[in-house]
Amino acid sequence: METQVKDLSLTEFKKLISETVRKSMEEYLEDIICLNNPQYIQSIKEAREDYKKGDYKSFEDIFHV
Repeated sequence: METQVKDLSLTEFKKLISETVRKSMEEYLEDIICLNNPQYIQSIKEAREDYKKGDYKSFEDIFHV
């Protein structure tokens, strides 16, 4: 049986919201830091070029699935 919002105390609900916002903000901050790194941007460009040329390995090839 799943826990529903109506089953949470106010304290539990506030904690859930707080943790969700904190995690989202951490992810956004990581993105901002990465996108301000020229080497990171260049690696994305190179990866996209490799992909367009078909120069990559599939998940199946790597993990022998």
